[in-house]
Amino acid sequence: MAKLHPFQAIRPDLSKVEKVASKPYDVLDADEAREEVKDNPYSFLHVVKPEVDLDSGIDPHDPRVYQKARENLELFLEKKYLVQDPESTFYLYRQEWKGHVQTGIVACFSVEEYQTGLIKKHEFTRKQKEDDRVQNILHTNCNTGPVFLTFRQVPSVAQILLSLAEQSPLYDFLDEASVHHTVFRVSDPEVCRQLQQQMEKVECLYIADGHHRAASASRVREIKKEQNPSHSGTEEYNWFLGVLFPHDQLQILDYNRVVRDLGTLSEDRFLALLSNQFEVKKAARSPFRPIEKHSFGMFLGGTWYDLTAKSGSFSAEDPVEQLDVSILQKNVLSPLLGIEDPRSDERIHFVGGIRGLGELEKLVLSGKWAVAFSLFPTSMEDLLQVADAGKVMPPKSTWFEPKLKSGLFLHRLDS
Repeated sequence: MAKLHPFQAIRPDLSKVEKVASKPYDVLDADEAREEVKDNPYSFLHVVKPEVDLDSGIDPHDPRVYQKARENLELFLEKKYLVQDPESTFYLYRQEWKGHVQTGIVACFSVEEYQTGLIKKHEFTRKQKEDDRVQNILHTNCNTGPVFLTFRQVPSVAQILLSLAEQSPLYDFLDEASVHHTVFRVSDPEVCRQLQQQMEKVECLYIADGHHRAASASRVREIKKEQNPSHSGTEEYNWFLGVLFPHDQLQILDYNRVVRDLGTLSEDRFLALLSNQFEVKKAARSPFRPIEKHSFGMFLGGTWYDLTAKSGSFSAEDPVEQLDVSILQKNVLSPLLGIEDPRSDERIHFVGGIRGLGELEKLVLSGKWAVAFSLFPTSMEDLLQVADAGKVMPPKSTWFEPKLKSGLFLHRLDS
């Protein structure tokens, strides 16, 4: 059973929405974020990445950073860049980009369902990143960024979403990346009830992106629960902010890899060793983008190669082992290049498909990186199967696009 909880959203004033809406905090480093906000005092990065307003040498986990987040949010509310809706409800959030359309329900979701596994994960989290979001939530008293969720499509829910998208929008704007964002307010209480009733028929939900936000919301709930001797389970901190999309509407792009060096191997020796587990040939096109699973592109020495995993080089029955990111890790990165832990090894770098294959060529041709690999995108079905099996994907397996804007919705945890 999937529970949807209506909430009194804190959201941008209509006249400021395009300037308030920002990229997610975790797709920018501090310098990139400072560049984003230098001419925009309304950007929500001032709240989710508040180090932009402090000395560039400050540790992003310094207590002053989180105090600044609180101050900036209070300022946004005082100046009415952000306003709070008087009534609890749901919203519809539609994104259109390069012919792709996805429409999700903006609501709050049960921390308890997350903790008991009814909201399923497919990634590990890092404690330091969790700690950062925990402090941001505690200092602002808000979920400042939504968790990107999905569910197996239900026809009755799809019909409700279609009808809601026919009404007049609350927000309607085009961002700097030409993503068209449209938000609708669900103003009819009966429609809210229908959504809740239909979603109760859904067995489970899945985190598509935002594992650290979900994990930090869970930790904050436990902190506030312990601090509250009158805890009843109905408090707002028992819920976290999310946007829930049908699985068949989501789009995963390729998530590619570059490696700094070949270790002790020459290019010829590396190619020879690859042939043990892959059919290796020069690519028929350049750059080479794989068009099916278990096929890889490789840019080495100024040449693109077409690699196809041989039968027996992976377990086709295991939902994790059959992933292309796993095949590459098990057969190339670990045994040939000595990259055992891609989470921490500085010899590997991950390049989201949004940047294009030209970025892979550019990095290798710069001489700072030795080899690049282009991958076929992980599918939504792969993600669901891994989560259903209670397993996790290797790091950097999925790159969802378009991404959710930050600052369009906040969920306050205490009145």
